[in-house]
Amino acid sequence: MSLSSDSPQIRIPATYMRGGTSKGVFFNIKDLPSKAQQVGEYRDKLLLRVIGSPDPYGKHTDGMGGATSSTSKTVLLDKSAQADHDVDYLFGQVAIDKPFVDWSGNCGNLTGAVGAFAISQGLVDAERIPENGICTVRIWQKNIEKTIIAQVPIKDGQVQECGDFELDGVTFPAAEVVIEFLDPADGEGAMFPTGNLIDRLEVPGVGTFDVTLINAGIPTAFVRASDIGYGGSELQDDINNDEAALQRFETIRAYAAVKMGLISDVSEAAARQHTPKIAFVAPPEAYVASSGKQIGAGDIDLRVRALSMGKLHHAMMGTASVAIATAAAVPGTLVNEAAGGGERREVNFGHPSGTLKVGAEAIEKDGQWSASKAIMSRSARVLMEGWVRVPPAQL
Repeated sequence: MSLSSDSPQIRIPATYMRGGTSKGVFFNIKDLPSKAQQVGEYRDKLLLRVIGSPDPYGKHTDGMGGATSSTSKTVLLDKSAQADHDVDYLFGQVAIDKPFVDWSGNCGNLTGAVGAFAISQGLVDAERIPENGICTVRIWQKNIEKTIIAQVPIKDGQVQECGDFELDGVTFPAAEVVIEFLDPADGEGAMFPTGNLIDRLEVPGVGTFDVTLINAGIPTAFVRASDIGYGGSELQDDINNDEAALQRFETIRAYAAVKMGLISDVSEAAARQHTPKIAFVAPPEAYVASSGKQIGAGDIDLRVRALSMGKLHHAMMGTASVAIATAAAVPGTLVNEAAGGGERREVNFGHPSGTLKVGAEAIEKDGQWSASKAIMSRSARVLMEGWVRVPPAQL
């Protein structure tokens, strides 16, 4: 029997959290309606309605989303079914103007909040949580089938959220959460899917240029800023207000996806918006960040700009930061080249909101590169907790 339009709303326990430079709606999967606890159309429709998508106005006025790729996110957590793990973490990137939830990758920024939410939900065994100190939360990232370790600070038996750690792209300081991505090469194949550190990518109507294609953190295609007509210090308005530029980036992304073996034809890219990411790199140079902060050439090793869900990101996606660190650790990639070449275990890069230091360890064996881990610092805090409400007739 179909529900009438005046049926009462469904109330679902939820927590609205910031993690890194993103924020999203977090759920304990056991709190979802039974039909949404399973993979499928009903779950996707529910999460779309929670966020307020699809929204032709691009505002998310009637939902919890923030109408940007950084704020249109959902997280589902459950007690882990994997040995030696605490929590299973599933990430859904919700499209803004389409009825689509992309489950193809992870969100590195929201990973910073997963440990705290897992502790608050009782998904981490009590004996593993110190009264004071650091709680090591072992996360199984289900989208990419990888292990992530979150070092969550604890004070008086509770997650410590307040602190003095500053993260460019986030207005206020908070407690630092160290995140380790173990074996960060993406689960869909080799770290360099073509076997090359640099490929030539032919993009009809755009051009042919060098590209580094890497599966680490999240599948990412790196190009030189100069090869596609940019300087490398662009801010959001320089690109996001240019529809022709956005279309060129999407075209490049589609052909890169085919080259990486993620899709078989460029027409399939529209159904895979979250991955791969497209980013452009440039050597260090002074610029003014979106906050007005002066970034000196000596403050950074290189500059990186990346697009997420079709728009230039206001800072840097956490998973793309893993890709940057890993590619920088491999001599001969475009990222390593922009950083000055040579061997390195960490890189400090400039993004539109400021700078970020990330580390990675990469080794070569029998001509194949692999990465053992990538490390970065994030912060997280609860913004609101309670119940999110959804009109049942619209599911």
